[in-house]
Amino acid sequence: MMRLVTLLAALFSLLLALPALAQSPSATVESPDKALSVSVAIGPEARANYTVSRNGKPVIAPSLLGFQFTDGPQFARDLEITNVTRSSFDESWTQPWGEWRTIRNHYNEMRVRLREVNRLHRIIDVVFRVYDNGVGFRYEFPDQPNLKTANIAEELTQFSIAEPATAWWCPAFESNREEQLYNKTPIAEIGTAQTPLTLKTASGLYVAIHEAALVDYSGMNVAKVQGGLLKAVLTPSSSGPKVSRAAPFPTPWRVLLISPDAPGLYMANSLILNLNEPNKLGDVSWVKPMKYVGIWWGMHLDQQSWASGPKHGATTANVMKMIDFAAANGFKGVLVEGWNVGWDGDWFADGRTFSFTKPYPDYDIEKLTAYARSKGVVIIGHNETSANIAHYEDEMRGAFDLYQKLGITAVKTGYVADAGGVQWRAPDGSIRFEWHEGQVMARHHLPVVTEAAKRRIAIDAHEPIKDTGLRRTYPNWVSREGQRGMEYNAWGVPKNPPNWESELVFTRMLGGPFDFTPGVLSLKGRGDTDILSTIAKQLALYVVIYSPIQMAADLPENYAKYPAAFQFIKDVAVDWDDTRVLNGEIGEYVTIARKAKGSNDWFLGSVGDDTARSFDVSLDFLSSGEAYTAQIYRDGDDADYRTDKRHSIVIETRKVKKGDVLKIALAPGGGQAIRFKAGR
Repeated sequence: MMRLVTLLAALFSLLLALPALAQSPSATVESPDKALSVSVAIGPEARANYTVSRNGKPVIAPSLLGFQFTDGPQFARDLEITNVTRSSFDESWTQPWGEWRTIRNHYNEMRVRLREVNRLHRIIDVVFRVYDNGVGFRYEFPDQPNLKTANIAEELTQFSIAEPATAWWCPAFESNREEQLYNKTPIAEIGTAQTPLTLKTASGLYVAIHEAALVDYSGMNVAKVQGGLLKAVLTPSSSGPKVSRAAPFPTPWRVLLISPDAPGLYMANSLILNLNEPNKLGDVSWVKPMKYVGIWWGMHLDQQSWASGPKHGATTANVMKMIDFAAANGFKGVLVEGWNVGWDGDWFADGRTFSFTKPYPDYDIEKLTAYARSKGVVIIGHNETSANIAHYEDEMRGAFDLYQKLGITAVKTGYVADAGGVQWRAPDGSIRFEWHEGQVMARHHLPVVTEAAKRRIAIDAHEPIKDTGLRRTYPNWVSREGQRGMEYNAWGVPKNPPNWESELVFTRMLGGPFDFTPGVLSLKGRGDTDILSTIAKQLALYVVIYSPIQMAADLPENYAKYPAAFQFIKDVAVDWDDTRVLNGEIGEYVTIARKAKGSNDWFLGSVGDDTARSFDVSLDFLSSGEAYTAQIYRDGDDADYRTDKRHSIVIETRKVKKGDVLKIALAPGGGQAIRFKAGR
């Protein structure tokens, strides 16, 4: 008997010594409406995993959590859950500008502490916020003796999609940064993709993977492992670790938007804003949404040049004409590219020759800013850096000081360079090459935005780091590029396809505003080549592709040729109280209605692909008891982007009210734009 007791005691001691074999309890949290649930558990090899379910059906099957470090073992196995706390949060907050005036931030939170049982006894918290339409989770590194600095080689975060799915994905790590066409493939054919990555499962559920609050960290991409199993892949660094941070710190949020339909997926994107910190800038009433024109499209058509010489576009005479055009048509800004010394020669290769304060001799910056001001117009400065951030960081504060003095209230920054071509000055003074979405660039953009804010300057970043909702925290970061915009229709390399914009809404646009630069009514690119669009679609893009700054991109003489269509561009709002996605399927069609800020007027935009289609839309979004005049700009019955009838348009008006039904007819490559003007 004594021997049996001794053996049992020894077995008990062995079990205590092998905690990796033990199963820690799981932890679960539900969304406020109880439709979504997230569970965290310790599985085989004592690895931590999470699952996501919707109405009891798996969306994300067990997916691993953890990290690989460059100076220590993985944080991946021999883990236990040592503490779980839960809380709820519900508030509404007001945007200074945006797609919705008020956003509700309502979630249930679960904080799970993971601790290594063996080895270093390191601790990492995983925090889940579960909304009715999605999930955000992040890691938080507490201060601790065995993990003072996290030198992260890779995240081990997984996304195991529970069902077969179709994916819309844009390749990562290609030479042209983010500006790639989307692939539509089975999930098993994904390579390495940028985020947002959008999926439609076999049962019809829509899921998008993205991130929020990308601060001092490397941007996340997603790669296929096998089947429906995806994993996080952080953007590389020249320094070895993809991320190096001193604890304590949080990672960005990993975001899953989940919806039973495509319109709901877009409507869920406010979740990304909610996962960012509130406004840190204080009074931002000086940030002014606007429509603008510019010295820009002529360069892409090769009629003008950025460089000095006989074709130079940014001359005093040309800009004065553009200021007059803006003022006459109600536009509040004039973008001027190529105004500053540095564009001569191979500016793409280096960027060290750019001056951000010295204009070319034929550009009188003081005269032009004063003239613009007298006309109620502002000059939008342009700072192309060629991604030489070492040079730009030396120069930008002096440049912003000058712009503040001159009354330049907005700057378009540019980081044109091949992927991996960012030039950064390391702490030892050497120049190293980095990626546009690495930790170095996440660090770079915030000083640009905050230094600009000190001088009441808004920033529109091109060739940027991805949008992860930081515009909530820094509302002067008004827009950015980060995909193929209208300029690709000038170059023809190839041109954007007819389904491009209806694809963008449910992919790139889930991240945030896009300075797409629509409104090319000529429908002509370089060499008189055709743009794959109807004229009505160019109008609809002002509603469909959201940005608080919208360019009327075409040349003034082309607007003079199409004054009736141009009227919609002059009338359309850029800042909104409400947004509704009325219908849509990824890469096929989408219809969006937006309510102008501080007004009862609504605007509708609908765009399609290369197929003619028609459908009814209910006007339930209109205000009750209000009479409206619908000013309709629709494709003509013979309109077709493939023929010489791409300019065929019908402009008509009719009286409508809440609850009426309108038929929307889209030509191949077409669109429809409507202004619902309140009042009798």
